[in-house]
Amino acid sequence: MLAVLGVMVVAGGWSCATTKRATVNEAVACPFLGPTLCAKLTPGTDKELGVRYVNPNADWTQYSKVMVAPVTFWAGDDSSVSASDQQALTNYFYQALREQMATQFPVVDQPGSGVMLLQVAIDDAQAAVPVLRTISILVPQAHPLDALKYLATGTYPFAGQAQVEGKITDSMTGKLLGAAVVRRIGGNTVKAADQWQWGDVQNAMNTWARHLAERLHAATSGQTLP
Repeated sequence: MLAVLGVMVVAGGWSCATTKRATVNEAVACPFLGPTLCAKLTPGTDKELGVRYVNPNADWTQYSKVMVAPVTFWAGDDSSVSASDQQALTNYFYQALREQMATQFPVVDQPGSGVMLLQVAIDDAQAAVPVLRTISILVPQAHPLDALKYLATGTYPFAGQAQVEGKITDSMTGKLLGAAVVRRIGGNTVKAADQWQWGDVQNAMNTWARHLAERLHAATSGQTLP
């Protein structure tokens, strides 16, 4: 999401991280943002997230507060994520966003002057396979196969992953400030070995939330665009 999400998003794509940035899955499209806005998204640089759009006429410095809308889940009816897990993941992400935003801005619950509205949706999520994941990371003989799978598919064996999209608007006028779609996958390090099934996804959400808060703060303080 803009260099803002991230997701939600977060600290780039370091190889030593528990999760790493991944190419956006275009097959998922933009069910939350819609086709018109989706068509405006362009790839970011290495320091940005996924694909994004930034309104060239937005004056970020006029914003000093953030309102976070409840996170929603937009996967199709054939999603392998159960309804209870969807609810748990959206709740987790919502809290992560609020907590990280609060480190940089006052977080408010009502629209107002100088308030940005952050809206985020989970497009897709895939759980890790905990025991097999641990084996693939900790057993040296499995590493060549892990590397081959990553080169072929962009993911590691048995790792979790998630893709999210989001936008930031003026809370009073609805004017679009920016939007993005981002994706992260579980890393292939010892740090990522001992995870429960949604550990990779939660780590991605934490990364996205932290990065978003930092990027928005830089934008609203006039340091750089999101």
